[in-house]
Amino acid sequence: MRKLKLQVQMTLDGYIGGPNGEMDWAVWDWDDRLKQYVGDLTEPVDCIVLGRKLAEGFIPYWGSVAANPENPEYSAGQKFTNTHKVVFTKTLDKSDWANTVLAKGDLADEINKLKNQDGKDIIVYGGATFVSALIQHGLIDEFHLLINPTAIGNGMAIFNQLDHQQGLTLIKSIAFDCGIVVLHYEPKRA
Repeated sequence: MRKLKLQVQMTLDGYIGGPNGEMDWAVWDWDDRLKQYVGDLTEPVDCIVLGRKLAEGFIPYWGSVAANPENPEYSAGQKFTNTHKVVFTKTLDKSDWANTVLAKGDLADEINKLKNQDGKDIIVYGGATFVSALIQHGLIDEFHLLINPTAIGNGMAIFNQLDHQQGLTLIKSIAFDCGIVVLHYEPKRA
């Protein structure tokens, strides 16, 4: 069975965005070791799942990066653009994006269908609402939390919709020179 991996930037106090989605607190000047970690995380992935709101910025952004060989993130742009994407939406009727299909059914059913298909691992990028729903339904198999050296006091959280305790097992933690600490967890299953 394929694994669903979450990679997300997060503040020290547990937010993935400010109250209005601000990301001005995030460290984007990553050191080479962190870039390698993320590259190693995404290399064995052949499917990206996204919520509609994030997809509307994510897909065009990486498409423009992939179209410019001079861009320092060109290879990442190629990877994200050429990888099959599934956008979860209740409002879109068709996808205008290359290599992208829409999922409009029940979240857990759609994710479990993807996990049971042949292929490599799946990575999720999403906003707080989408990621919270995945966590609430116990669908994430690996958490890769990029903890930034900033506290913002208020914002968009991803664990606040849990209606039960979710135990996690720490697989590893790595501190990077840019100030980010990656915490890799897997959920404890009953």
